[in-house]
Formats: sequence, structure tokens, C-alpha cells
Amino acid sequence: MQIHTTIESLRAARAEAGRVALVPTMGNLHEGHIALMRQAGTRADCVIASIFVNRLQFGPSEDFDKYPRTLESDCEKLEAAGVRHLFAPDEKVMYPQVQHYHVDPAPAQVSILDGEFRPGHFRGVATVVLKLLNIVQPDVALFGKKDYQQLMVLSNMVRELALPVEVVPGETVRADDGLALSSRNGYLTNEQRAEAPALHRLLTRISAAVRSGDHDFLKLETEAMSELAARGWKPDYVAIRHRADLQPPVHADDPLVVLAAARLGVTRLIDNLEI
Repeated sequence: MQIHTTIESLRAARAEAGRVALVPTMGNLHEGHIALMRQAGTRADCVIASIFVNRLQFGPSEDFDKYPRTLESDCEKLEAAGVRHLFAPDEKVMYPQVQHYHVDPAPAQVSILDGEFRPGHFRGVATVVLKLLNIVQPDVALFGKKDYQQLMVLSNMVRELALPVEVVPGETVRADDGLALSSRNGYLTNEQRAEAPALHRLLTRISAAVRSGDHDFLKLETEAMSELAARGWKPDYVAIRHRADLQPPVHADDPLVVLAAARLGVTRLIDNLEI
């Protein structure tokens, strides 16, 4: 695997790579990332991964400075997964000057759910991903469904800006007990790690209730929030939404997804389940 720290080096390699699939990451890779790399390998001649901890998507009180940087072990995992090229720039390469131009997603898409609790987050995500797409110029880009709202925002950005890339979603990878894999799971204490799968169990129960004909969505959401709080969580939201735009469903037979975000100690966990 070749590691590129400059745009020029990466572009030179990309020019000879044939059909390319890009998997952007912030590093500290887990099996969910690796599953995306393997999926990418079925879609293209060459897989390019990127590792960049993007300051623009972190709020002032979030964990940018302590976010784990594990480049050496990440490279070993990527190489084992068949990744041909890694783009691992530093901030001076990605932002050689103050970033004056940004992608501002539609307020209706980013003022809800995670966007309500992380103002500016999706602006930073969309800006860096557009920049990575322009640098790499892939044929395909893969993003995991665990970050469901992010996937929606980026898919809509690619479609509305007519970018020549296909966005492919990757299924959420879970531990044996149901916990969605996340780089931030490492912040959990042993006691919190034992409690964390309760979030997925809750979403599974809501999904089953909706499929069984319970369409009192507000009641299901409110009861779920109360249950999490009673277990010691600090829930931000539990919401049943229309998959396409994450707005409240108009019809009970709309394609739905239930999403949740809650803090367990200092760790903010997110999860979702398509219904």
C-alpha cells in the first residue's frame, strides 16, 4: 500500500488506478471501516482510503484534540484489507489557508437530530468530503449507515451538485451484543460498555412495535427517551423518521428509520435501524 501525504502524489497515483472507490475516514479504524474497504473492493479496480481528522466538523467543546490518532495500526489494517492507496494529509495540506468557502447543506436537513445538538457539524463534513471528492475524483464513494444523517446529507450533496460519483451505503457493523462499532466506543468504561447495547435493543423493540402496527410514534419516542434516562443515559433524541429526508413521517407506510443519540458517561453514542 502506498501512503500519500500530498495532493500531487495522490492525484498522480489516481491517474493510473482505473476505476476507483474512495472510503473517507478519520482513522482509529475498526471492523466497520474494514467492511467498507472490502465492499469498496468489489466496486472498483482500486480502493483509496483517506484518514484525516477534520477540525471543521468538531464543535468547540468536542473531542478534536483527544480523538485517537492510530496511523500505524490503521495502515496495517488497510493493507490487510487490500487497500492500494492511503491519503493521509495533515491540516496544512487540506487547509493551506483559512477555508473561506464551505458547503452549507439545507437547514431543514441539518437543523434536526444530530444537527440540532452539533451545530456546524454537517457543514464541516460536507465541506471536507467535497474537497476529498475533488482531490481523489473517485468513481464510487462509500459511507456507513451508522451515521445515517451524514449519509443523507452527502448523498443529497452529490446529487444536487451533479458530482460524477456514485454514493454507496455500507451496512452498520455490530459487536456480538448488538453495539454498533464506533471509534468512540473506546471511551467507554467496562461498566458502560456492558450497558451500551441497551441502545440497540431499544431501537429493535421500537422497530418491532411499528411493524406490528403501533403508529403512535410520539408515544414510542417519549417512552424510549424516558427509559434511557432511567437507565442513566442522557438522551438527545429518539426519533422515527422518513428515510429519504429524515422528516417526520406523513404516512405510516412510508419507508421509515428509527434513530437515537444519547450520552453514556462522557461518550455520545448514535445508532439507527431501518424499519
